[in-house]
Amino acid sequence: MSADSAETEGTRIVVKLDDLLYARRMTLTELAERIGITLANLSILKTGKAKAIRFSTLEAICRELDCQPGDLLGYQAAAE
Repeated sequence: MSADSAETEGTRIVVKLDDLLYARRMTLTELAERIGITLANLSILKTGKAKAIRFSTLEAICRELDCQPGDLLGYQAAAE
């Protein structure tokens, strides 16, 4: 497997933070302040560029957005 293939492997997890924020009428900045994470780190998560997420961060996001982890994260099968 080439390095390019390895990089695209990690893109199958889809972060649906934009949809949840829109539905809750909340800004990314407001969420960052509420959960105590930097706006930069939350932006990395929102754009799907994060390599990992701490359970404590996931729990805080779900608490503030009143959602389940599955509402925030999805899996997209690779196109064959």
